[in-house]
Parts: sequence; structure tokens; C-alpha cells
Amino acid sequence: MTNSKRYSDLLSYNTFEDRFNYLKLNSNVGDDTFGFDRYLNQQFYKSKEWKNVRDYVITRDNGCDLGIPGMEIQGPIYIHHINPISIEDIEHSSERLLDPENLICVSFETHNAIHYGDDSFVSRNTVIERSHNDMCPWKK
Repeated sequence: MTNSKRYSDLLSYNTFEDRFNYLKLNSNVGDDTFGFDRYLNQQFYKSKEWKNVRDYVITRDNGCDLGIPGMEIQGPIYIHHINPISIEDIEHSSERLLDPENLICVSFETHNAIHYGDDSFVSRNTVIERSHNDMCPWKK
């Protein structure tokens, strides 16, 4: 996995935007991933090994989008392969399939934005810094 992106490197980026830019793939909708062999990845995602590593990653990232504290995912949590997997990875049981260094928690919207490059999505996903009385109009 030369020149591969890694979870530990991703953590050096503090903002959602920086982490998103590190991960984005700029694919096109309809790009073939598994095509007619989609059953392969569906079998993999039902395996005990996948479910175990998935649970580990969710716990590690506290269920937060791109692992950013304060960005808790509301709804289904997706586990994104930082370096996309292939048919060959599944056929040969590549270590990258279950390597936590190749996995990150994302929301459905973030997952699609990573794959299809929707940069407009990024500005909506920043942690709002709260301050004392900021929700109390008469105490501002």
C-alpha cells in the first residue's frame, strides 16, 4: 500500500474541511466499482470479521463524522475505506479490508461527498463553538 492514505495521518487535520479534502476521491456517479460482482462486497460486509472491525471503528471514532469530536452522526453510521477496495482485495482477503488505519466513520452524506466531490457540502459541516448564554437572546 505505497502512497496510501492512513487514519493516523488523517488525524493531523483538525477541521472537517481539511479531513474531507484529504479523503475526497472526485469520482463520478455511475463509475463502476464492483459492477456485476457487487455480491462479493455484499458478502464481505455481512461477515463476522467486518462486523467486529466496524464496531471497533465506531467506538474509536465515537460515532463522529470523519472522527471529529462534536460531529456526532445522526442516523446510520457508514464505515468508509480511506483507500477504496477492489474485487481483488476481496478475492485475496487483502489486509486493507479490515485494517483500522484504512477505515473512518462517516455519515451517508459525507460518504457520497467524498466519492463524488460535492464541496458545497463541506461548509454545512463545521462544529459550532458554543459560548455562555449564546442561546439566551436577552443575555448577549
